[in-house]
Order: sequence, then structure tokens, then C-alpha cells
Amino acid sequence: MCNIDNEIFNIRSIQIRELAPVQVVTPFQDATMGPFPAFGLSMITIEDEDHNIGEAPVYSSYTNILEACLVPHLLYSRNLSYKQLYSKLYWSIRNEGFKGPASALLGQVDMALHDLATRRTGIPLYKYLGAGRDNVKVYGSGGGTNYSYAELEKEVAYFIAAGVDCYKMKVGKDFGMSMTEDVKRVKFVRSLLGKNTRLAVDANQIWSCEQALRFIDQTAGENLAWLEEPVHSASYDQIEALCKQTPLKIAFGESERTARVFPTLVNIGVAHLQPVPGHLAGVREWTAVKDLAARHHLDFSSGGYSLFTASLMTTASEQCQVEYLYSIMRGLETYFSVKPAWKEGRFFLPELPGLPVRINWQHSEDTRQLLRTRVWNKKNIREYKPVVSL
Repeated sequence: MCNIDNEIFNIRSIQIRELAPVQVVTPFQDATMGPFPAFGLSMITIEDEDHNIGEAPVYSSYTNILEACLVPHLLYSRNLSYKQLYSKLYWSIRNEGFKGPASALLGQVDMALHDLATRRTGIPLYKYLGAGRDNVKVYGSGGGTNYSYAELEKEVAYFIAAGVDCYKMKVGKDFGMSMTEDVKRVKFVRSLLGKNTRLAVDANQIWSCEQALRFIDQTAGENLAWLEEPVHSASYDQIEALCKQTPLKIAFGESERTARVFPTLVNIGVAHLQPVPGHLAGVREWTAVKDLAARHHLDFSSGGYSLFTASLMTTASEQCQVEYLYSIMRGLETYFSVKPAWKEGRFFLPELPGLPVRINWQHSEDTRQLLRTRVWNKKNIREYKPVVSL
């Protein structure tokens, strides 16, 4: 395992490239958003003075925060260790808030810096982080609330053929107003999966505690693996009340933007933690949540951009899983010239320096799929000045 703390990053340029949305396999809807007919990808590329680069998925709609807080420190902080640089980056977003997009943007920059460090070192990120294996377990994810029964059956068959041992579907149809139909769909999917494949459900925060308990009661015979985000992610009182009244494992974490919230989730009874690397303020924050789950013997999984997330998940225990939202993620893979291989329900990472994914930028340009490019360097960015807000 290498330690990034002493790495020096003298950065010469930062750019964001936005790729055209790709049609999803099946238009996808959950309890509170959608349908999504297409899904896009934006990447940040950070280049140092020796022309080494690091890349990671990034929010492309918050460039004001990048320009005001993060980019100036990246461009003008010379000969600082990563530990010193990260501290500058972290505290620059204080007034933007540690629970919103600023924190996620910092995490996305941090992932790109980790990619840069490992590319120039010449080893895969998973080895750099000390992982003892090159593969991770995958669980299938999909089952949109808008899916027909035929579409549910087709997707379940796809995942079973791929070797997954767990499938997660969406509930909360019609903004939580069609629970009878939710229960019927859950029973249908359970009949397709059989006894050897676990079934989890995700309500995307739509219900109250009372509604969630009613759903749990009506699906008690389906042996659900977990119920994800059944109530509002900020309603800790509702989460705690629910956890106290059901033995079913309740999962939260995807909506969080700081690792500091997760001990509270543990204390109120959440039994399955789900941090997303691109949502938290860096690799270390994600790792802190992973370690928290291990200390408390809780379930742990992680999603987001699954093929990128796989590198971090190799550092977790064998039973921990990466979420693969097939309908959306499959289309994005057309942009990748290199990616993890999926075999027998696991992602196997390529022996590639840095993250296990490469974008085929030349192909994207040739096919006019590269929509926009934004570049920052010392010619168009001044040194950092604190953003004042009262």
C-alpha cells in the first residue's frame, strides 16, 4: 500500500469534457425522479507539469464552485504535499457547505488526483490502496417503477445469466401512491429470482415511517435483503423510528455528501451503509465509512459509476458489493476503450495504472459525441481569494 500524503502535485491545467447522453437500455424511473431516457457523463482531467494526467467523473453543472474554490488552489499551490494541498481544497469549500455539491466536487477532484498519482507511479489504484485482490462482487440494480412485467422479467433474466446473487428493484410507484402495485411487483420478481438470489428494494425516500412499515408488513414473506432509503434521508427521527420497529435491514448513505454523518446513521439503527465515492469529499472519507461499517459488523455496498467504484471496493471485505444499474450504466460503457470485465457476478479489474477505466476520447471527437470542453490554467484563473458569505 502506498501513501498519497507525500505526493507532490504541480498542476498546469484542469479541463472538463462533457459527453453526449447515451440512450439507456430501458427508460428508467424511480419513486421520485424520471423517467430517464438517456444518461450522460462528464469527466475532469487534471494534468501536472510533467504531462501526467488523472481523470474521474465530475459534476459539470457547478463550474462556479470549481472556479472560485478548487481550481485556483490546484493551479497555484506549488511543491505542496497532497496532505497540505487537500487541506487547502477542503477548507476552501467551507462557505459552500460540506453537505452539498461542493463536497462532492472536492471528492471528484480527489479521485482524479488519486488517478494521476497512480498513473505516474505505474500501478493500479486498487494496489496503491492496498487491496489484496483484483475483483469485486456485483449486485444487479434496476427494476424501474415504470417497467412492465415483461421488462422486469427480461432484466432479471439478464442478471441471473450474469451470475449475480442479489437484485435490487425500485418501489414507491406513482410517488408512493401505489403500494398495492409495489407489493405485487415485488412478489412477481421474487418468483423470478427463486430462493438462491437475494432481493432488495429501494424506495428513494418517498414514504413516511408508517407507510414503510405497512410495506414491510405486506412483503414479509418475500425475504427481502434490505429496504433502501424508505423515508427522507434527512429525517433522522423517522429513520430511527423505523429501524426500531423492524428487523429488516434498512439502508442509507447514497444521499450523503460527508462521511461525518455516517456515525449518526449507525447510532440510529441503519444496518447497511451505502456511500458513493463521487458524492463524498474524497477517497479517505469513503474509506472511513467502509471502516465504520466493518467495525460495527454492518452491511456495506457502493454504487455511483460502478466501473470506477470497483477500484475502491476491492479494499472492502469479499462479501461487500458494487451496485450495477444496468439500464443506465450499460450505455455509458460505449465510451470506454478499457473497463473491468464482468464474469460470474464479479468485476475483474484490468492491470492498468490508475483507475480501471479509459475514455476513448479520439473516438468521441470523431463521432461528435464530445459536446463541450472547458479548460482552466493560469491564463484564465487568478490565485485563490476567499469567498465571503454572511
